[in-house]
Parts: sequence; C-alpha cells; structure tokens
Amino acid sequence: MTSPASPPPHSLQGLSRRAQLFVRGHGLRVPPREIQPRRVQWLRHGIAAAEIDRVADFQERWGGLALPPAPAYEGGPRTLNADAPQGSPAEGWWFSAGDERVSMAYGFMIGPGGEFGIHAERWTPLHASTDGWVESLALAHHAARWAKNLTKITGDAVDALDLDEYEPVPEVQGLTDNWWRGTDSLIAVYRGEADCPTAPRCREAHIYGGLDG
Repeated sequence: MTSPASPPPHSLQGLSRRAQLFVRGHGLRVPPREIQPRRVQWLRHGIAAAEIDRVADFQERWGGLALPPAPAYEGGPRTLNADAPQGSPAEGWWFSAGDERVSMAYGFMIGPGGEFGIHAERWTPLHASTDGWVESLALAHHAARWAKNLTKITGDAVDALDLDEYEPVPEVQGLTDNWWRGTDSLIAVYRGEADCPTAPRCREAHIYGGLDG
C-alpha cells in the first residue's frame, strides 16, 4: 500500500509563510479525482471548456490535499477535490471543493469567481479563494496552539463585538467570514452557516487571547 504523499510545491505558491509551514507540516496528498477522462462527457452536457479547465486547474493545485479540520463547518472538506461543474452560462458555474467530513445541510463549493464557500439554500462565499480558506485553517491552528485563552460566542453577541481596535487579516481574503488581529489577540468570525441556511443563531466568533506579537 502506497503512503500518502506530501503536498506538491506548486500548491504552496502565493501562500504566506505561516500557511506554507502548516501545509508542509500537516497536509497529506492522496490520489485526487481524475478530471481529463471526464472532459468529453462534460462537454457533451453543455459545460464550457473554460469551466472544465478551471476544475482541472483546481485539481492540479489542490486535488487530494487533506488538511486538519477547521474549527467551524464541522471541519470543512475531508480532502480538497473538484467534481463536475454545476450551473449555467447565465447564472455562472460552481464546482465541488471536496466531500464533507460529516453529513451536512450544505456542500463546499468553488464559485464563479474562484471563491471558496458553501452552497445550500443559496451560495455563500466564505473567502475570495481557496488560498484564503487554507490561510484561515493555518491561522486557526496557530492561534489554538499559542493562545493562553479561548472564548467562543454565538448569535447576537457576535454582532456586538467591538472591532474598532482590530484590523482584518488580509491573507485570509475574508468575505462572509474573516479574521481580525489586535495587539495580543485574534478573532475569527464565522457567519457562513447563518447566511447560507438562513440560521442567524449559527453566527459564531472565536476570540484567542494572550498572544504575543
């Protein structure tokens, strides 16, 4: 039996040093789904060649990459793996970002503009790219390791957070979700489950305190 391989170097391009170390140290590459054998069938179903190329590019960089679970969304995809595009030329195209770890009311998708998000009752982009999702995982791993305390809040208390003294962490490319950096703390705000299945009570924030520079 062949052991899982390390992530390929090209999957690290464009990531921060923290995220690169995270992927190298904690990521495993398992055999990804093959896209090219499906190309002809997808073309026959009216999927544009450019959209198939987008899926193939995702697989080349991320396909088969298994990372530690996220602290929200029941851990995120088990492995990053694309599948057939869904949608239409009029509304745009989405494709799967990978299978869920547990039974979920939504799936993880890559949006028309390359956004990483979740799709159920509606499309909810979490980060502007898969890079942003990976950066968020790396930051959560870093914060959980070094924080002296962790506070979790939910619902309306999330909207009451005072973030005036914080600045957004740009590398996570936050859209619905985001990370905020203070002098000695980090705050992760997860709104995707509140927006996608329309469940406001699912808003959640994790406050990591006692961090140094």
